[in-house]
Amino acid sequence: MPRLASSRQLALFLALLALTGCAGSGPSAEDRERWEARAAAVTITRDDWGIPHIAGPTDADAVFGMMYAQAEDDFNRIEVNFLNSQGRLAEAEGESAIWRDLRMKLFIHPDTMRARYASSPDWLKTLMDAWADGLNYYLFTHPEVQPRVLTRFEPWMALTFSEGSIGGDIESISLRELEKFYNEPAVAPATAGTAGGTAAEGPAPRTRRGSEAQVATAGIRTVPVWAPYELKEPSGSNGFAITPANSASGHALLLINPHTSFFFREELQVTSGEGLNAYGAVTWGQFFVYQGFNDRTGWMHTSSGADAIDEYAETVTAKEAGFVYQYGAEERPVVAERIDVAFTTDTGMATRTFTVYRTHHGPVVRAADGKWIAVKLMQEPVKALTQSYTRTKARSLAEFRASMDLHTNSSNNTIYADADGHIAYFHANFVPKRDPRFDWRRPVDGSDPATEWGTLHTVDESPLVIDPASGWLYNTNNWPYTAAGAQSPRRTAFPGYMDYNLENPRGVHAMEVLGRTTGFTLQRLIDAAYDSHLTAFDALAPAFVQAYDRLPASAPEKATLREVIDTLRAWDRRSGIGSVATTVAVLAGEALWTAVRADPEAEGSDLLAFMATKSQPAMRIAALDTVVKQLTADFGSWKTPWGEINRFQRLTGDIAQPFNDSGPSLPVGFTSSRWGSLAAFGARTWPGTKKLYGTLGNSFVAVVEFGDTLRARAVTAGGLNSVPGSAHFNDQAARYAKGDLREVYFHPWQLEGHTERTYKPGAR
Repeated sequence: MPRLASSRQLALFLALLALTGCAGSGPSAEDRERWEARAAAVTITRDDWGIPHIAGPTDADAVFGMMYAQAEDDFNRIEVNFLNSQGRLAEAEGESAIWRDLRMKLFIHPDTMRARYASSPDWLKTLMDAWADGLNYYLFTHPEVQPRVLTRFEPWMALTFSEGSIGGDIESISLRELEKFYNEPAVAPATAGTAGGTAAEGPAPRTRRGSEAQVATAGIRTVPVWAPYELKEPSGSNGFAITPANSASGHALLLINPHTSFFFREELQVTSGEGLNAYGAVTWGQFFVYQGFNDRTGWMHTSSGADAIDEYAETVTAKEAGFVYQYGAEERPVVAERIDVAFTTDTGMATRTFTVYRTHHGPVVRAADGKWIAVKLMQEPVKALTQSYTRTKARSLAEFRASMDLHTNSSNNTIYADADGHIAYFHANFVPKRDPRFDWRRPVDGSDPATEWGTLHTVDESPLVIDPASGWLYNTNNWPYTAAGAQSPRRTAFPGYMDYNLENPRGVHAMEVLGRTTGFTLQRLIDAAYDSHLTAFDALAPAFVQAYDRLPASAPEKATLREVIDTLRAWDRRSGIGSVATTVAVLAGEALWTAVRADPEAEGSDLLAFMATKSQPAMRIAALDTVVKQLTADFGSWKTPWGEINRFQRLTGDIAQPFNDSGPSLPVGFTSSRWGSLAAFGARTWPGTKKLYGTLGNSFVAVVEFGDTLRARAVTAGGLNSVPGSAHFNDQAARYAKGDLREVYFHPWQLEGHTERTYKPGAR
C-alpha cells in the first residue's frame, strides 16, 4: 500500500483544505514536516500475530513509531486512559464520570504539568515531544478516526500517566465519600471527633452479624442467592525468578504474569540505535514497556502491600476569613480553590464548579468522626516517568538498581532477572519513614507534627532478596516474608507499615511448585505458572465434607447431597475444564463467601480460614444445596464440568465487554486467584447469562530465559487488535485458554519467515 501522507499527497490535502476553508484548523506546516521526518526514520514490522516491532535510529524516533503503532491497534483505549489521567472523562461519558474527574483534578493540573514538562531534562522532553507527535500523526493520517475529546495531544500530557499500573494510588480514594463531602457546601464540624490513628489505639469495634443470625432465620436450607458478581476478584499479579543453578540451561529465568483487565496492555517490541531494545506489555498510551525485558534484563511488577498513601484527620474550624485547621500550637488556613469539571450532555457541554480544600498534607477527600480527611501520596511525575523509562534500558543489576533509587514506582514490588545470572526481589519503591506508634492503616491526627512523613526508606532498608540459595524467588501480592523460602526477609526486621499484606493461597501455591521443581526450563516454568492445584480448597473442601458427615441420618440433605459429597471427597483439588468437582467447589465456595464474609471482616480475621474452620456447618451445607439447585435449574444437572460454564469470550472491541451465552466462547480450566489458582481467571455471570465469562486475571503471560541468546514465549488474552474482523482480534484465544504460550520473535533472525507486513508510519 502507498503511504498516505507523502509530500505529493500532503500538497493535495492542503489544497483541498484551502478549497473548503478549513486549512486553519489543520496541523501547521512545521508539525507536518517534523512528523514526516520522524515517520521516514521509523520502521514497523508486524509479525504473524500482529505484534509490532518498532525500530528507529534514536529513542525519540522509536517512541514516535511506538505510539503510532499503539494507536493503530486501539486508539480508543489510549484516549480513555488519558481522559481519565487528566480528569476529562466526563467530557466523553457525561455526568456519571464527574466525581472520578474531580478526584483526578485534585492532583493533576494542566498548568502544573506544563511547568514540570518545561523543567524536565532535555532528553525526557524529546521523548515526550515524540510521544505527542506519534499520536497526532496517527490522527492526521487517519481522518476517519474521530476522537471523543482529545483531538490533539500535547507533550506534557505524558506526565499525567507516568506509572503503568492498572489502578494508581489516587484510585484508592472513595468516590462515594468524595461525592458526599463535596456535594454540599462545606461546613466546619460542630464538634471535634477523634482521629482513628492515634498512638495506642486499636481498630474500632464493629457489630458482629452474619452466619448465626442468618441460620436462625433461614434454617440450613438456603443462603443468599449465589451471586459471584458481588465478589471482587483479587487484584495483582505473579512474578517468579529462577537462578542459573536451578535451571537446566544454567541461565536465569523469569515469569511475567500480570493480572489485569483483559486487553489493558499492548504487546510490542521497541528498539533504537541508542540502546533501546525492550519487549513486553505496554499500558495503552504509554511509551515504556511496563512488564517485560530487554536482551540483558527483565522485570515484573506485582501490587505491593506497603503503605504508600496516608490519610490525615484535620481539626477544622470556621473563621471569618475562612476555614482553618489545627497544627501543633498554631492554626493554619485551609486552602480553598475552584475546580471546574466539564461534562457532556444531550444538548452540549456543561460545567460544574467545585470549591475544594487542601491542607499541607494534601487535598480533603472526605469527612469522618467530625474531622476533614486529607490524603497524602507521592506526586513526582517527572521522576516517575524517568524511572519507568530508564529501567527498560538497564543492562545490569547495578543499572536497574540505580533506577530504583528514584523511588517513584510507588505501588509495586519488582521481580528481576538478568543475563549475568542475577535474580532479585525489590520491595515497594516509595515507603516514607513514619512513627511506628501510630496505626497508619487509619487516619492519623493531622494536628500532631509527629505524624509527618520522614525521608524515604532506601532499597537496603526495605525487604530485599538477591540471588537466594533457594534457587528461586517470587511474589503473588502477598507479604515479602516468604519470597525466597528460608532466605526470605524477616518480618520482625521491618516496621508494620512496610507491608500490610499477609500470605495468600497463591503464595502457598507458588512455594509448593517452586520448592518441588529443579532444573527449570521454559516449559517447566510455564507448567509451574499454570499448575492446577487450588490450595484454598485443601482446607475448605474437607470442611464441606465434614459438615455433611455431621448431619443426622434423618436430615434430607444426607440423601440429596450424598453424590455431591462423594465427588468432593474424591477430588484432588485440581481444576480443569472436565472437572465437576471444580464447579461444585468454586460455586459453593463463592456462595459461602457471600454468606459469611461479614463475620471475619468484623473480627479482622482471614476470610478463607474463617470459612474452613469457623463458619457454621449449617451454612456450608446450605451453600452446597443452593449451588446444586442453581446448577440444576440453569444447566439441567449439577454434574456440569467446569469448562462448560467457565468461558472466555470476545465479541466486540468495547472496553466494557458484552457477553452472550449463544455467542462463540472457549472453555477455561483455571479459576479465580482467590482459590490459589496461579493462572488467574476472574469470571462472573453477566446480564442475561448463566455461564461465567472472564474479564480479568491472566492478561499477558511471558517466560524468559536469559543468556547469550535470549529465548522467550508469551501469550496475550484474545488478540492484539481491538477491531472485530481483524485477523488478530481473537487469534490467541485458544492458546490463552490452554496456557499454550507461543514463541516470541525477539531477535531479527527469529522474525524471518514470520513477518506479516513491514511499513512506515502513515502507510495504509
